[in-house]
Amino acid sequence: MKKLLLLLCAGVITTGYAQQETFKGKFEQLGQMLPTPNEYRTGSGAPGPKYWQQRADYDIDVTLDDKNQRITGKETITYFNNSPDALTYLWLQLDQNVREQETNTQKTSTNSMEDSLSTKSAAGRFAMYDFDGGFKIESITDGAGKKLPYIINKTMMRVDLEEPLKSGENFSFNVEWNYNINDRMEDGGRSGFEYFPADDNYVYTIAQFYPRMCVYDDYEGWQNKQFLGRGEFTLTFGNYKVNITVPSDHIVASTGTLQNAKDVLTKTEIERFEQSKKSFDKPVIIVTQAEAEAKEKTKSSKTSTWTYSAENVRDFAFATSRKFIWDAQAVKVGNKTPLAMSFYPKEGNPLWEQESTKAVKATLETYSKYTIDYPYPVAISVHAASIGMEYPMICFNFGRPDPDGTFSDRTKYRMIGVIIHEVGHNFFPMIINSDERQWTWMDEGLNTFVQYRTEEEQYDNFPSRRGPASKIVDYMKGDKENIRPIMTNSEQITQFGNNAYAKPATALNILRETVMGPELFDAAFKEYASRWAFKHPKPADFFRTMEDASAVDLDWFWNGWFYTVDNVNISVDEVKWFKMRTEDVQIENKSKKVKKGDLSASADNSEMMDFSGGPQPFSLVDTEESAYREFQNRLDDKAIMQKFENKNFYEIKFVNKGGLVMPIIVEFTFADGTKTIEKIPAEIWRKNEKEVSKVFYFDKEVTNVVLDPNLETADTDVSDNVFPRKREVSKFDEFKGKSGK
Repeated sequence: MKKLLLLLCAGVITTGYAQQETFKGKFEQLGQMLPTPNEYRTGSGAPGPKYWQQRADYDIDVTLDDKNQRITGKETITYFNNSPDALTYLWLQLDQNVREQETNTQKTSTNSMEDSLSTKSAAGRFAMYDFDGGFKIESITDGAGKKLPYIINKTMMRVDLEEPLKSGENFSFNVEWNYNINDRMEDGGRSGFEYFPADDNYVYTIAQFYPRMCVYDDYEGWQNKQFLGRGEFTLTFGNYKVNITVPSDHIVASTGTLQNAKDVLTKTEIERFEQSKKSFDKPVIIVTQAEAEAKEKTKSSKTSTWTYSAENVRDFAFATSRKFIWDAQAVKVGNKTPLAMSFYPKEGNPLWEQESTKAVKATLETYSKYTIDYPYPVAISVHAASIGMEYPMICFNFGRPDPDGTFSDRTKYRMIGVIIHEVGHNFFPMIINSDERQWTWMDEGLNTFVQYRTEEEQYDNFPSRRGPASKIVDYMKGDKENIRPIMTNSEQITQFGNNAYAKPATALNILRETVMGPELFDAAFKEYASRWAFKHPKPADFFRTMEDASAVDLDWFWNGWFYTVDNVNISVDEVKWFKMRTEDVQIENKSKKVKKGDLSASADNSEMMDFSGGPQPFSLVDTEESAYREFQNRLDDKAIMQKFENKNFYEIKFVNKGGLVMPIIVEFTFADGTKTIEKIPAEIWRKNEKEVSKVFYFDKEVTNVVLDPNLETADTDVSDNVFPRKREVSKFDEFKGKSGK
């Protein structure tokens, strides 16, 4: 079914995103497009009674060479086949191979010449850096030490088995490897090192450092789509034991729980570390800036091995440096007390000491509210230049003050925002484990949405970049040739940040605030997180769960926001004012006979569309006998007429210019200055997707009408959302004016 989704998406792209190519109408159900429910994934969006997933446990020894910036490692992988299938080979990811000289990433990237280029830009654009990257696989053997045949295809490696791995069995094998650590200043990679020339030291942020199992699932078998650099990682849950050997004066931050603190920490550091586990009001400094600065100068030649273990995680990463300052604080989440921790060089202070761990704490609290209680023992924010990247329990984040320690509000809030976002990735996709290689929005978009909720709830007047509807307007009204639907594979997306982060986050915010309401949305969103925690959800599982848990039909919403590049542009095209005909209708501040044919625009066809022409009359007459058909009782026509007396009726025509159907939100201002808002569900468009009329009635006269008054639908042109307004002059009107006729 994945292929069907891709073909449909491709069809939308190649036809200029004409929605009718995919749907008969905007309210057609998605059933024909989504995978058929089965015993693995149900029609409700929940895992089925026979849902299964694989498991991979890792025992890793890795050594970091601080003199030569090199990683050497060996691992034992135990792979558990919980599928109903017999497997004759296993696929592993070799993500470091994205840096080998023959990488497809460079070959398939487009570039061009310019009149003037900086040396850094030119070297990166044309791969002129002299760097020997990629994994060097030294050996692959089974448990008895016998060599296993393998084939490397770019960033993927197939290991062939002597005998099929049957359902319910497990298989252990060993891999030895090494690679050169990349300089992130040169290539901006997700992991690597940063060099500090002032004190001749390094900060290492190490990830994708070991060959990792690909996902094998019920949806498509092996997910072994090549890593080109953008589409991130699809990974299998398992348990880890990792021994990390580094210079003895380094501090290591890592996924998991430190098992040998007495071997690698001083007595004072251990005491502070234990104190932090009981400190809920503020962080405890475990390694001070003065202590870190002293180690920058001494540079021990000895090594120490830090041992970490982690259970039920999909990946593993670490950071290490002698430059690290370290602080930690306990956080109350349900019945757990995870530690929020930060590691940063002095170049991050004073900003990082003031804000980082505070932001980690805020993230754990808010995300736990909207999803599940944070289940892991730690959540770590590591400071590294010009990056935001996430792994289980640890993330690497930018935000550096000026050399004199000062910083702007922009630097502060951007740093807090990236910390919230990257720590939030612990939930999406580290726990709710979506396929990042295929569907970027399922982790970035959902995560950005909850990031916005955290900024709103934990900070005053936070300048959020993504989430509010008004922030996405410029993108939504852009050239459709340069936009892709959200439901597009990571590598084919254009305007990546807007498509995969901002648009889905905004869509979910609109879904919560305008379409469903917070109560229904929050319950359904939490249900999705609970159902798919520590599992592998797909888009259909999210779409179906949100409907199943709320009783709200959202197929029109997923269709418009996720499968098309339509935008919201609804106009107030006409407003007609009516009053029931009586012998003499009294109009406020004047008395006059109401004439048949008075329109919303004044009778002389001036450029103003307003109420100056007064109301149009209409009549109520007694109900004809034939209207009652077989019924014996009768309506009280006079009583009904009395209800209509002195009421003001306003017929409004709304035109859908952007194509994206949405609820209609109308604010009415009355002659006495009071206001009211009417909210009409999106289903009003189900019979006519281009224009609809709706009659509203009030006791008071309306002086002003505004569509989407609080800018909550991402309407791309609000100039036609108001009445009264200047009437658009037609070409015929212009001709009349020029000719004098």
